[in-house]
Formats: sequence, C-alpha cells, structure tokens
Amino acid sequence: MRAVVFEKFGEVPTIQTVPDPEPALGGVVIKVEATGLCRSDWHGWMGHDDGIRLPHVPGHELAGVVVAAGSQVTRWKTGERVTVPFAVGCGRCFECSSGNHQVCEHQTQPGFTAWGSFAEYVAIDHADTNLVRLPDEMEFATAASLGCRFVTSFRAIVDQGRVTPGEWVAVHGCGGVGLSAIMIASAIGANVIAIDLTDEKLDFASKIGAVATINAAKTPNVVKAVKQITNGGAHMSMDALGHPSTSFNSIANLRRRGRHVQVGLMLGDHARPQVPMDKVIAFELEILGSHGMQAYRYQAMMEMIRTGKLKPELLVGKRISLDEAPAALMAMGGFEGIGIGVVTKF
Repeated sequence: MRAVVFEKFGEVPTIQTVPDPEPALGGVVIKVEATGLCRSDWHGWMGHDDGIRLPHVPGHELAGVVVAAGSQVTRWKTGERVTVPFAVGCGRCFECSSGNHQVCEHQTQPGFTAWGSFAEYVAIDHADTNLVRLPDEMEFATAASLGCRFVTSFRAIVDQGRVTPGEWVAVHGCGGVGLSAIMIASAIGANVIAIDLTDEKLDFASKIGAVATINAAKTPNVVKAVKQITNGGAHMSMDALGHPSTSFNSIANLRRRGRHVQVGLMLGDHARPQVPMDKVIAFELEILGSHGMQAYRYQAMMEMIRTGKLKPELLVGKRISLDEAPAALMAMGGFEGIGIGVVTKF
C-alpha cells in the first residue's frame, strides 16, 4: 500500500510503498476512504509522543470500509462502513470495564502506538469494542472529521464540562477543536464566546453559534473581556488550542465554581503551564482533561447529527490527496485554517 512515512522526527515525510497490514485475531483492516489532518499528528512527527517507534505512518482520524477481520471478531464483517475513536480501548482493563475506554490502561492509538491512517489501509485492534457504524448518508470526509476533534469536543462539553442550557461557555481557539465545541455547546443551548486571533475564524464561529467573539490579538485583557460579556465569568471554559496563555486565560476567566476543560495538547515546552491556583482554591474551580470519547457514546452524538442539531459537515475544510499530506502535516505547526482538512484521495 501507499503511505506517508517519516523515518526521523522533524524530517520531511515521504510517500512510500509499504506492506499491507494484517488483522489481529480480534482486529480488522480498514480501507481508508478519508482521514483528517490534526495538530496531534504534527506533535507526533515532531517527536513529542514517546509511544511512536520509527519508521512511522501518522494519522488517527479515519473513516472507511472493513476489508478484513480477525477470526475472533463477532460484530463486524467486510463491506461495513465504519469509523473509530482515536483512543482504542482493550475492553478488559478496569477503566474499560467501568465504561471509560478513552483512558484505557492498555490503549492503542492508530498513528501513535501503531501505524496510522495516512495510508490506503490501517489495522485496528479490539474491533468489537471500538468500531462505530456509519449512517449510510454520512460522507466519509464528515465521518473522518469526527474521529478526534469533534468527539473530543463533544465529550468535553457534554460529559466533562456538564454544560447546561443558558450557561456561558468560553472557547479559546477556533481551530477544528474550538469550532466543534462552539457548535456543540450552542446546540445544547449554551451562550458561547469564541476567542481567537483572526477575524475570519471569529466570523465563522458566529455563523455556527457563537453569540459573542473576542479577538485576542486586539484585546489587551481577554479575561476581563470575558467577565464583562458574561457579567462575572464563564460557567465553563475550554482551551481548545493548547498554549500556556490560552490555558491560563481559560481558567482565569471562570466565575466561582466554574469548570475548565483542557483539550488542546500541552506537550514539549508547554507541558507545565502556569495555573492561577489562588483562583482555583478561592473560587472552587474545577480543572478537567478530555481525551477522546468512547465508541458507545457516539450514538448520542450521531442522533444529534441525524436530527440536524449538529452539522459537522460544515467544519470540513480543504480536501487533499495523500500526495499532498506530507506538506500539510508539516504545516500543522502553525495555526489551522478554517475547518478540518481531510485526505480524501489515495
């Protein structure tokens, strides 16, 4: 198969012909029809993830068709249209048994612990626990866009952030994660403030549900601006970018007993950001992480998509070929454009 491969961290990836994957006894091989471009892939290429072994094929937001299944797979057969969470649970450990597959003690991750989906085919372990069936009407590009940023935002807003109608939600960063969070929080009735450095992204955020925007490049004090708009601070706030300044602001702009959810990755030099711990104590703030979403939780999200309350297809941005993926991967070190880039030609 053709795949994007890098042999050293930070060096230019190339298109290579590599052996086709084989399914594990409990796994499947998926013909990749679409795979998203994510900043997490850039972090992996840069060497920020210690689970990667070289040479490596990145890619973890995928959708496609099952073309082979191991002998122990009981729920899936060839020809079925599927997607998969980026955190693949083992289905047997304590966390999986308690329903928390997204923090499985033995999780695997395509594109990180194993070769990923920037390829014509990808192998996925523990298929019966992790695969998600796609509605016939859903495009593969839309399904791929769900795989990391959209589902992580859904869990961050709904399960971790516990957002309720009428609450104020601040979203710091309007890339794929942030725009997904804005759409989801708005759909469940929250008042969302979008914060970014560019007016173009903020304008788009307004179109998908944000009731207020803040251009952080033009606003001297983002925390003060959020508190003025919300008359006291956000009930829930998310750092969707993953930077010391956005993480700090997201915590500092909360009202008393507010909830901060960290979604943007904080790796490398950013792994230990400053935290306004005085406010955390005095205001009884909550600081939460959000790491993907379990396969069984997709059903609630899919129902909101089916009924038109969520429209993830609006967040699909540029569609590119596999040959264009190496350059696009390297460019992820900068700020994302509007929407989620997806590889759709292999």
